[in-house]
Amino acid sequence: MLAAAIVKLVRNTHKHPTNQALHFVGAPFYATGLAIIIGYFAGMQTNLPAGIAMLASAVAMFVAGHKIEGNVMTMTPVLVFKLLSRKAAGYLFSKRIHCLRA
Repeated sequence: MLAAAIVKLVRNTHKHPTNQALHFVGAPFYATGLAIIIGYFAGMQTNLPAGIAMLASAVAMFVAGHKIEGNVMTMTPVLVFKLLSRKAAGYLFSKRIHCLRA
């Protein structure tokens, strides 16, 4: 159910061919950059600045693709966060769990 909602979100926000191409190129950069950064902090001999540069390049490609598509504010991480927030709020309401403000 949640996975289907996420797939629907991705399909609806990645229709433009240029956005798809930028994501196709950016996704390996993102994964590799993240792996390099995690490896650095795990004590492996990886190049932290290279990992950060790869990750930043990937995010720039993703944002550029969504800007071209005209839906920067509906990027997948934002929508997934909103979806999960709604699910959590529904759960809290259904279980009558009250969050206290400090």
